Amino acid sequence: MAQPPVDSDVDVVILGAGSGGYACALRAAQLGLSVVLVEQDKLGGTCLHVGCIPTKALLHAAELADGARESEQFGVRATFEGVDADRVVAYADGVVGRLHKGLTGLIGSRGITVVSGAGTLTGPHEVTVDGTAYRGRNVVLATGSEPRLLPGIEVDGTRILTSDHALRLDPLPSSAIVLGGGVIGCEFASLWRSFGIEVTVVEALPRLVPPEDAASSAALQRAFRKRGIDVRTGATVESAKATDTGVEVVTGDATLTADVLLVAVGRAPRTEGLGYAEQGVTLERGFVVVDERCATGVDGVWAVGDIVPGLQLAHRGFQQGIYVAEQIAGLVPRPIDERGIPRVTYSRPEVASVGITEEQAVAEHGADGVRTLTYDLAGNGRSQILKTQGFVKLVRKVDGPVLGIHLVGDRVGELIGEAQLIYGWEAHPEDVAPLVHAHPTQNEALGEAHLALAGKPLHTHD
Repeated sequence: MAQPPVDSDVDVVILGAGSGGYACALRAAQLGLSVVLVEQDKLGGTCLHVGCIPTKALLHAAELADGARESEQFGVRATFEGVDADRVVAYADGVVGRLHKGLTGLIGSRGITVVSGAGTLTGPHEVTVDGTAYRGRNVVLATGSEPRLLPGIEVDGTRILTSDHALRLDPLPSSAIVLGGGVIGCEFASLWRSFGIEVTVVEALPRLVPPEDAASSAALQRAFRKRGIDVRTGATVESAKATDTGVEVVTGDATLTADVLLVAVGRAPRTEGLGYAEQGVTLERGFVVVDERCATGVDGVWAVGDIVPGLQLAHRGFQQGIYVAEQIAGLVPRPIDERGIPRVTYSRPEVASVGITEEQAVAEHGADGVRTLTYDLAGNGRSQILKTQGFVKLVRKVDGPVLGIHLVGDRVGELIGEAQLIYGWEAHPEDVAPLVHAHPTQNEALGEAHLALAGKPLHTHD
């Protein structure tokens, strides 16, 4: 597309075309605004190319590997002969490619001017790319994140990896150490184990997926150990280095060796060297400080996605992008409830949640002001068919709405949509109990849990 004249203003210039940036661009264009979208790499950003989509494609391949390996228990004779890493990557690339083609076409059809190149903020309303300035009445910062590294651990892309490298391993290693028991670490640990790799997870905090409810963390840890994944929580890494044969990781009480080490200790905001601070944008630990409207302290400058403190999730950035575009267009959209953002760890079993944990609820309302209920998936027909274990845990305010919903089990991430509606509408268990859930589905587990919490348990003991 032709680039606009340097001396002309558009309604909005967006720096970064990941989930937050492209969503903002699409919604702004839909509302009749003129848009310049700057991206140094590919439209779609981290999520589409090296994050959500390719990792979930690999996880689906891992699910098929487990299905072949465990088919006898369902009366199906099948054999697991191994994983062709090259073809698995090709399959994931195919998914990414189709989605990227669709997104590119969609953005092109909306009249959005796409500028390829590395942009920097060179004025309150100006982004410069390769010496050319693009001025907008509004600027949206959406430069995303990158794998966080640890001092003293040198990533080489061969023995010591980030998640970007881990997506394209060929051949697969026979053993791996995963440094970090958060979402990224647990997903890679899970899929690698399904591919037949011996996996050790090292997490400095006392439990896996620390932001989740303690019951969910404990259930995931039990399931991992049952699958043969060595989980070491409360373990601090003293050193990690590549050797001639693999890697060596020294913790407080052990020396661990493996073929590869994945550094999965979170993601850092990509804000350094982009001119943000120089133009008056406030940064804290590299993150852009914004108010509840995603506005920075600089008039007309907004920020969305992983560079904003909070959950680093693609769907959060996506919604923030829409929210900002609507404000720029003069609408008054409803503010985003950060607690209402659904969270899913796509491991085996999956962990999903929305709202707050029991610990958070007790801190806010007191132990006597909170009631919880856990419905075991053993009582759910569909879960029995799938041979998955787990639960639905509800946290409610006494005589009040449901404050948190926490799920563990295979495929429970698909239940988070209804869970989000329950939380978002501030529903009481009594409001959900009359809803009819199809049988046999895992959604029934949500219905049964709310029936029980409403004082009408059928397949559970109150």
